[in-house]
Amino acid sequence: MAFESNFITFVGNLTDDPELRFTGGGTPVATLRVASNRRWTGRDGQQQEETTFMNVNAWRDLAENASESLSKGDRVVVIGRVKVRSYENKENQTVWVTEIEADEIAPSLRWAKASAQRTNRSDSSSNDGGSSNYNAPPPADEDVPF
Repeated sequence: MAFESNFITFVGNLTDDPELRFTGGGTPVATLRVASNRRWTGRDGQQQEETTFMNVNAWRDLAENASESLSKGDRVVVIGRVKVRSYENKENQTVWVTEIEADEIAPSLRWAKASAQRTNRSDSSSNDGGSSNYNAPPPADEDVPF
């Protein structure tokens, strides 16, 4: 694998429910909007706050799982790649967009509990080679962290 340096971890709260759509070819894609707050004390001793909003794109099984599992207000951890793109709007102006192409999305367990449930997708787009009955091998003794 080539060295990849374009990774971001972004933690925040969903501003809306994930929006699940399908491309013309039937590929699922979910769009999530995540807000992250940063608080600090300024030089004048006053509390300051800054909110950063990021659009996140998730594809295929990740898109379906995120849209079924997450909802507005949930705190999430997103790991992915920063993507900058541009398009022309209706007024023929170039608009630049910075977003995250998600590799992983998970609920944050800092202030919540979650339970994981393995999904069985019957389509061939899954990462397990298309087998809907894929069972991961158990970890070796040296892989268990406790």
